[in-house]
Order: sequence, then C-alpha cells, then structure tokens
Amino acid sequence: RAYQFPDDGVIPNHPVLPLLVLSEALPASASPDALARRIEAAYAENGWQGSWRWGVYPFAHYHSTAHEVLTCFRGWARLKLGGHSGVQISVSPGDVVLIPAGVGHQNLESSEDFQVCGAYPPKQEADLIRADEADRHAAARQRIRDVPPPKTDPLFGRDGPLLAAWHRAMGTRSG
Repeated sequence: RAYQFPDDGVIPNHPVLPLLVLSEALPASASPDALARRIEAAYAENGWQGSWRWGVYPFAHYHSTAHEVLTCFRGWARLKLGGHSGVQISVSPGDVVLIPAGVGHQNLESSEDFQVCGAYPPKQEADLIRADEADRHAAARQRIRDVPPPKTDPLFGRDGPLLAAWHRAMGTRSG
C-alpha cells in the first residue's frame, strides 16, 4: 500500500515520495530473534546502515535528514503515519514500513513485546523532530527535499518492490 500525505503545518511529510507498507513481506518465523537476524542481514546486504532493534516512539515525530525502514519482528502495534491527515495501520511480524524523510510516525498502541528492526540508506543519519517543534518546520522542509532516494530496497535489493514504487513516484527508472 502506498500513502501520500500533505504537509499539515505540523508534520511536513514528503512532497513526492509515498510512505509504503508491505504486509507480510517476510514470513513470520518460529523465533522472533531468527526473523530479526534475517532482517538485519538483508539490510546489510542491501547497504542500509545503522540497523537497530527497538520500538516506535509514542509521540509524533519525523526525520528530515533520512528515510527510514521499519520491519516488525515481534508483537504488534497500531501506528499513526502521516500526521493529522494520516492513517492508522496495524503491523505484525513480517510487515515492512518504508518511511520517506519528513513523514510523521507514532506508536499509538502496541503489545508489550513489540519490536522492529530499523535502518537508514547509506550515508544518511536520522535527526529526530517532534511534531510540537513547529519552529523547525520550515527549515526541515528544504532538508527533506534534499534527501536522495536510496539506490536499493532495504530487503530485496535493486529490483525490490519498495524501491520500484518510489521510482514510479519520481518518474524515474530503478536500477
């Protein structure tokens, strides 16, 4: 599923790239840790960096300097994506959310054991801007436009469905 969100005055969202959700992208494993290792290996193989395991903050926030991928490997969560004009989705093990720079995200509710593996494209480091930091909104909008798209899908490489969708949105060819 692809979602495009307008700038709502608080969360800038991305002006071109849609947020992408790929449900059941990876088969759930008998062991959450085995699934997490598989996710981390795919991120590394495809050049995504800064891999971490954790949850999603319970406050609305965005990153103006990096795109981000989240792949659930344990538990479940209900996430708010895109700020005030956004959507709520549920994620469970094997679900992937590819978040373009500027797109708001927030954990509304989750199981106690909820965890994701997250990472960023090469040479991108995420800042963290809370929705209540309105004074940073205008400057963030320019940084968001300047973040280059990744060269690989975080899980499936050069020909992956997530990257292909972003290239379609930009009117370019992947690969």
